[in-house]
Amino acid sequence: MEGLNIRRLGPADAEAIERITRESPQAEAWDPAGYLGLPAWVAEGSGGVVGFLAVRVVAEEMEVLNLAVEPESRRQGVGGALLRAALVFGESAGATRISLEVRESNEAARRFYEGQGFRVVGRRRCYYRQPEEDALLMARPHAVR
Repeated sequence: MEGLNIRRLGPADAEAIERITRESPQAEAWDPAGYLGLPAWVAEGSGGVVGFLAVRVVAEEMEVLNLAVEPESRRQGVGGALLRAALVFGESAGATRISLEVRESNEAARRFYEGQGFRVVGRRRCYYRQPEEDALLMARPHAVR
């Protein structure tokens, strides 16, 4: 996406995060205030915030907690740009592995993550609610590419 700016998420982004989450039923619906204490980024296009990503780092592992892009901006490099920002951060924080959970039925997200070097390494039975569904645990060695 032309003119895309990746920056750290701030309190003023709450409304955009809520909007993107509503438009992304596959994404976890967290209270945007919950992201403020975490490493989190937004992607800004010419019309405002079009995506966000939040992670946490524990020991040598970075976990993607949530990644969502508004429907009109998908398949334009927004998710990849957000993930690259997180990978740079993870590298500086000493992470050697990155992991996430994804709904088993979310084929678009699974294809995206596989294209980013993630592989399915496990399953969490009945992890998601409304509707109840298994999560696939995906991981990749941490390396900025």
